[in-house]
Amino acid sequence: MNKPVLNVSELLRNALLSNALTRNLSAMFPGYFQNAKHNHYADFGWPTTLTFDQLYSAWRRNSIAKAAVSKTSRKVWQDYPFLQEREDQHEETKFEAELRQRFADLRVWQRVAEAERRSLVGNYGALILRVADSKEFREPVDRVSGGLDALVEVIPAWENQLTVSEWDDDQRSETYGQPKIFEFREVAVGTGAKSRGRTFSVHPDRVVIFSKDGTVFGESLLEAGYNDLMTLEKVSGAGGEGFWKNAKSSPVLEVDKEAKLTEMAQAMGVELAELTDAMNEQTEAWQKGFDKLLMVQGITAKTLPVNLPSPEHFYGVALNSFAASVEMPVKILIGMQTGERASQEDAREWAQTCMGRRSDVTVPTIMEFVNRLERFGILPERDWFLSWTDLTEASMAEKIERAVKMAGINQTNGDDVFTGDEIRGAIDMEGPAPEPSDDEMGVEPELDPADDET
Repeated sequence: MNKPVLNVSELLRNALLSNALTRNLSAMFPGYFQNAKHNHYADFGWPTTLTFDQLYSAWRRNSIAKAAVSKTSRKVWQDYPFLQEREDQHEETKFEAELRQRFADLRVWQRVAEAERRSLVGNYGALILRVADSKEFREPVDRVSGGLDALVEVIPAWENQLTVSEWDDDQRSETYGQPKIFEFREVAVGTGAKSRGRTFSVHPDRVVIFSKDGTVFGESLLEAGYNDLMTLEKVSGAGGEGFWKNAKSSPVLEVDKEAKLTEMAQAMGVELAELTDAMNEQTEAWQKGFDKLLMVQGITAKTLPVNLPSPEHFYGVALNSFAASVEMPVKILIGMQTGERASQEDAREWAQTCMGRRSDVTVPTIMEFVNRLERFGILPERDWFLSWTDLTEASMAEKIERAVKMAGINQTNGDDVFTGDEIRGAIDMEGPAPEPSDDEMGVEPELDPADDET
């Protein structure tokens, strides 16, 4: 039985009815028919799922991704903290000095900062603790003798270097649902075949995880803005390719019907069958140098220019979107300074963002590392305190400006609105030392004659 043939008007009407039906269903059931017409990931070439290799490649090869990770890490670790035996202000104790020296010898703070930087790229980063307990890495750690010298090495690891090989599935266990054994492969990231590297199984006692929640189920800093990173590469790459093609300007040869190809082949010293190859060689030589001759007897040479719109607007949209995903002002991300006031506000906001990350992620993970050393017996049991400079603290220039304004207010009002000590305190300067008393100077008080007679 022959099927009815639809004409163009009927096909158009059916298409319109289908589109109207899709819109009505989307309005009636919001979210259920999402992407019924378009798959944005397929249309725009975005990956539906992200792997560590893709995130790592973006960090290695994309300048904006590199800047986001590096600047976040550098700001959080603007300086290194001090581990103190108690919170109150005090002179450095003997053990604190020994601890500071041991951490400096092992470059502990640098390696801890590196572990956190790697957690920004992947879903998590890690520290592997190598201690002198005469056991293999896959064995749990008991009490270790030797004090600070028992901490031998702190190894930062990428997500793909340290993977979970076995989970604790025993519901009666205290660590149910947590990693039971990790597998460390040093050559899994970065080094490739350059080095044999270390490979071993690791017990969770010897691993400290860096992530938002301290587990291996964190998220990369680059994940939310990964699509924007791809868009930035497309815009900049297409712009560069367009300029290259315009500069390269491959000619299009239009042969006139009156062209005498035989005479042209004779002039070029080739057979007629070889004329095409000779023209290709001549065109290639002409493109390589500005002083080359292009013989086009009876042929018109034209170019097809590539007209591209200015890429700044399209690049800026994706750049702003990515900056929002990492909670970083654009001026901080790309280093643009267009206005002092705007830059100061951006810097203040960025300092607050990094201070929040330090409070939520960095400090808790460091204290987990300290507690682990305390449990091993490497550190004595103390109420350990991490002394670290506040990132939101005003700079010295801002403090001096504040002190100048306070002094100006005093001068304008004609009275001391602010005391000298308050103005000096604005720039963290102590007031003048009080005059020593007679007792402190060792001067005996003068006696009243009447007292002497008595």
